[in-house]
Amino acid sequence: MKKTVIGLNLKYFLPAMAAALIGCISLFLPFVKTEGKWISLFSVCGRLGGSRADFLLYGAGICMFLSAVLALFSFVCTKKGSVITWQIVQVFGTIFMTLLIFSSKAILESSGVSTAFLNRQLGIGYWLGLIVSYVTLFLIMRITKTNAGYVPLTILSIIWLFPILWIVMTAFRAEQGYYVGYFIPHGFTIQNFIDLFSNPGVLPFGRWWTNSMIVALCGCCFNTMIILMTAFILSRTRFQGRRAFMNILMVIGMFPGFMSLVAVYNILKGLGLNQSLAALIIVGAAGAAMGYHVTKGFFDTIPKALDEAAIIDGANRFQIFTRITLPLSKSIIVYIMLGGFLGAWSDYIFPSMLFGDKQSSYTAAVGLFWMTDFRRIDTYYTQFAAGALVVAVPIVILFVWLQRFYVEGLSGSVKG
Repeated sequence: MKKTVIGLNLKYFLPAMAAALIGCISLFLPFVKTEGKWISLFSVCGRLGGSRADFLLYGAGICMFLSAVLALFSFVCTKKGSVITWQIVQVFGTIFMTLLIFSSKAILESSGVSTAFLNRQLGIGYWLGLIVSYVTLFLIMRITKTNAGYVPLTILSIIWLFPILWIVMTAFRAEQGYYVGYFIPHGFTIQNFIDLFSNPGVLPFGRWWTNSMIVALCGCCFNTMIILMTAFILSRTRFQGRRAFMNILMVIGMFPGFMSLVAVYNILKGLGLNQSLAALIIVGAAGAAMGYHVTKGFFDTIPKALDEAAIIDGANRFQIFTRITLPLSKSIIVYIMLGGFLGAWSDYIFPSMLFGDKQSSYTAAVGLFWMTDFRRIDTYYTQFAAGALVVAVPIVILFVWLQRFYVEGLSGSVKG
């Protein structure tokens, strides 16, 4: 185009308009195969049966059609406002076309178009429309000089969020069973959360959750103190064998922890600590010092002149540690605490080996896996999804509460 509009790069206008028109044409191409023949998206819309996800199909068709109309309108009357409107419509069209991958089964089976639908029955009309919708959006963003990097970020966000949304939907799903073949439940309920805690004799999830909280809190506190003290000593003091000690810890840390599980289990069994929560806490604290590397690197960045000034004022090593080093290290302390809590909270391998068949000592991770056994998954799958959400709550709260300390990394220290 030879026109010039401030704020627009019209070099990409004609390709974007062509892509929008192709997307509109795809609505009339074969969309799905049923009864041995192909039908278009508009034909499917005329036979919908009232699924909760029908609006996605309507929205995809309307947005793709409006995108073509706005492309032609912008060609005749090229203004920044019309192109921005075109971009917004195309964003929604792209979202609807993408979500149809996950909801077509429910839409088409409820409408009677296909009684045993699979995504492989989607025709060229859908796949062409899906690809062209992203191409059109990319070209429009180049016209409006919007960072096109948002397109792959959006795709990655959908891929990342889909399993989370699936678990959330399943947790509130009224229909029981493992596989239902659709994304949006036909009914919503909180009964799954009630069942999770209402029958402790059969499903002691409350006990499992409490066990995990005890282990995670103890691991968070003990591991944080051990790592901080180890890192401080190795960063601020010099003694014979220091470098050899650090090298040994580094070499040992290069081996995966599960290599020693059998030996650790036999030691705990000899001490009479197997199948107990104390064993998890002790093992976690015993190996905490090997995670000193990041913390030591942080302590190395704190000027040693502060320590020297404190020593001149009469402070000892413990006072330097508590009144100077720790107040300057809030961000790394938060990092260690989160790592310690999450590690103990989500650990599965060692607890599953340690507790065996003693259900009363299970942690939440082991208990959730117990619910997904092939003999129980069809009965407990919706409760499993509800339990996964309950398990995620402390992690979210802890992160939201502690993240503010990241920006306080180098706050003032207390001179003593």
